[in-house]
Amino acid sequence: MTPTISPFSPAVRRAPVPSRVHAPSQPRAQASVRPQHGARTRAGSATPTRRASVDARSTIDPLGCYTDAGGRMREVIAGHGFGGSVLIVDRDALTLGDRRLVAHLGADEPATNATLVCARYLEDTRRGRCRRVTSHDLTHDPYASHDEAEPLPAGGSRSTDLPDRRGRDVYRLELVPAGSIRELRWHRRPWRRGGRVPRPVSLREVIGAVEGYEPACELTLGALARHHGDAEVSVAVLRAELRRLRVSPIVLNRKLRETVLAAIEVHELSMSEIALRCGRVKRDSKGNTSGETSWLARRLGLVPESGADRPTPWVHSDVLALIARSGLGISPREVELG
Repeated sequence: MTPTISPFSPAVRRAPVPSRVHAPSQPRAQASVRPQHGARTRAGSATPTRRASVDARSTIDPLGCYTDAGGRMREVIAGHGFGGSVLIVDRDALTLGDRRLVAHLGADEPATNATLVCARYLEDTRRGRCRRVTSHDLTHDPYASHDEAEPLPAGGSRSTDLPDRRGRDVYRLELVPAGSIRELRWHRRPWRRGGRVPRPVSLREVIGAVEGYEPACELTLGALARHHGDAEVSVAVLRAELRRLRVSPIVLNRKLRETVLAAIEVHELSMSEIALRCGRVKRDSKGNTSGETSWLARRLGLVPESGADRPTPWVHSDVLALIARSGLGISPREVELG
């Protein structure tokens, strides 16, 4: 059976709720933090709970809600995680789908943290890049002890080889000497022995090479957990790379590229028409207008940027949203990689 997010834990129900929080008005989306049904009043009596109804909203009341840039109502909920942990999830309020993980709180964290996380999340109008909730989130405790896990051997790997999409290189987490201790970093090695010498690379470079956030992020998180508190291994650089990746507005363009190419084939759109819808116009010597297809091709990673030798796998999230909404008429979430 596929795990599902269950109703609020008792700890979250007892959490005090901050006053109503609003994001700036138009054109920003509005957001609010709402009290939960069943919370205790100051007099100590319980407020009436909503009567059970026909859908899942009868069992999970939102911590807060907002309207996204596409005019859709979304809500932030808290539900049971593994081992008493709490999942803070952003989901579509109408369909209850498109679930995004805002935070995963440990079982020992104060109950107030759920509402504090929600308030901070709604105050941030950009709201970062929350990945999709997976079944792994519901069946594993990210804060469990990993003391028994076998550390990576120096210069070696433990099932962490990731080939790039071109089939030329492989990426691997390795422990390498760094003064009196060892440092955990991603390294790039040639697919075949010989040739280039292995060199350290950033987590972003690994993700760009394989054009996918997983499993590089999962492997990184697992390695950080294994070496948490290990005085003989430095993970400072790797942890900083993961932190920067999570807040960066620069995202992978692979799914956007695949969606655009599919729209061209199925719906008989043209690159020029999509670029025109995005406001990218060029005129020939006779004054005729057409879409700037070279701009679109560069953003999609079909052709290299000026001065580059190969296409980029990255695009700014604002540009991704522009192409999705204006060029294709769909939600940006539909072309984001989870």
